[in-house]
Amino acid sequence: MRSDTVTKGMQQAPHRSLFNALGYTKEELERPLVGVVSSYNEIVPGHMNLDKITEAVKMGVAMAGGTPIMVPAIAVCDGIAMGHVGMKYSLVTRDLIADSTEALAMAHQFDALVMIPNCDKNVPGLLMAAARVNIPTVFVSGGPMLAGHVRGQKRSLSSMFEAVGSYAAGTMTEEDVCEFENKVCPTCGSCSGMYTANSMNCLTEVLGMGLQGNGTIPAVYSERIKLAKHAGMQVMEMLKKNIRPRDIITKEAILNALTVDMALGCSTNSMLHLPAIAHEIGMDFEIDFANGISAKTPNLCHLAPAGPTYMEDLNEAGGVYAVMNELNKKGLLHTECMTVTGKTVGENIKGCVNRNPEVIRPIENPYSETGGIAVLKGNIAPDGSVVKRSAVVEEMLVHEGPARVFECEEDAIDAIKSGKIVKGDVVVIRYEGPKGGPGMREMLNPTSAIAGMGLGSSVALITDGRFSGASRGASIGHVSPEAAVGGPIALIEEGDIIKINIPELSLQVDVSDEELAKRKENWQPREPRVTTGYLARYAAMVTSGNRGAVLEVPKVK
Repeated sequence: MRSDTVTKGMQQAPHRSLFNALGYTKEELERPLVGVVSSYNEIVPGHMNLDKITEAVKMGVAMAGGTPIMVPAIAVCDGIAMGHVGMKYSLVTRDLIADSTEALAMAHQFDALVMIPNCDKNVPGLLMAAARVNIPTVFVSGGPMLAGHVRGQKRSLSSMFEAVGSYAAGTMTEEDVCEFENKVCPTCGSCSGMYTANSMNCLTEVLGMGLQGNGTIPAVYSERIKLAKHAGMQVMEMLKKNIRPRDIITKEAILNALTVDMALGCSTNSMLHLPAIAHEIGMDFEIDFANGISAKTPNLCHLAPAGPTYMEDLNEAGGVYAVMNELNKKGLLHTECMTVTGKTVGENIKGCVNRNPEVIRPIENPYSETGGIAVLKGNIAPDGSVVKRSAVVEEMLVHEGPARVFECEEDAIDAIKSGKIVKGDVVVIRYEGPKGGPGMREMLNPTSAIAGMGLGSSVALITDGRFSGASRGASIGHVSPEAAVGGPIALIEEGDIIKINIPELSLQVDVSDEELAKRKENWQPREPRVTTGYLARYAAMVTSGNRGAVLEVPKVK
């Protein structure tokens, strides 16, 4: 066993003395040592139940003959971090999580791992670590929050942000906002729409790294505890069969994830995280893949904020496997891919029935014939930009209007709430990219302010920052190259006409190449906003592209 390095032989007597200090018995040290990587904390609503999930996993490992050992991973609540300097730290934690988990696993020579994430960055961070360390690993998330209920309608966190915008517009009272505040987040769990956390937990299931229900069983259901026990048992089966993450996370599995992403209408942040995961297995992932896959993949789900259904509804309708089975009717998946069940994707999804065609549209009757995410290019974004097409209203798929330019998120929000943004405008928020922010903040506050002011169907927003899965409307993010490295978004001037054509995958500013070249000659780099600490080091390390910080780290063979 791999753990023999720290438990067997005379040279390991000092190591065993330290295990004795921890209270481990000789019998426990003769079993495989399974690291249970728990992101439990008391600040993230999606993680407050992970102590129970962790205990269930440990029980499953012990039942199957292993010795479970809990180790921690950090997590940030993007909702609490939103709209202030804290959001600069959100995306960067993904790489911190990957690095620290790799360090824990390698330093202590675990034989296998069970990863227990739930929210936005620690799901991809732990997937990256799993691919690096490459020992048998199973994921089990904490599960989604139940939807809130306000005045007879299901609601979620995005409704809360939009309520603040409605209050600023004078269409909601303080009492109305207070009612939303007390009802939209009624339980623990990852926020209840198809936001980034739920997107990545569902895609973990698609990748083959989580058991059925990983992405959809609500956090408060007892079924979630049972799933955790089975995850603990299953990692021991994987250890016996020597099935490792890189046997599962292959190029074909990544393409499966991107395909199901299109069908589910996942968060645009998946276009940051899937390339980073692919990077760990040596796959060159260009976000242009998205358009080719989108062209042949129908959008089958309109989960909040794109529509009125929530994760609990997807779970009842048959979950991720039911969506995959619909897609497989057209042969859109690589069904030969191995999974943590020890079976292939095809074997796993066989017979998984779509129980509610209103939640999961049959493939013959999709919401659209193309997928939920589109990558736009043009003279603003020669290297690409990303929009959640499934959350854009019909009248904004093609839009033309004057640029209203802002150098940071806060200035844009002030202008929106003070009524300075009007129908037809295109809000441009720049210097919010991975290097320029630094940290590539989410722009949920500006998009929510636009929606709350009643401008969601008439005002567009583009940024070199990123968008929350909770954002909706013509919100185009991840513009690359970013402004901080002299990308064309840095050259847009107030009043320039912006032309957005999502069906034609185009994002243009109506300025000649000659004029843009002249502006580039006069462009001066901005002084860094952060000069010390981790953010400054991150900004210095991050690649100058748009993918949200794929750092060049050594791969563990």
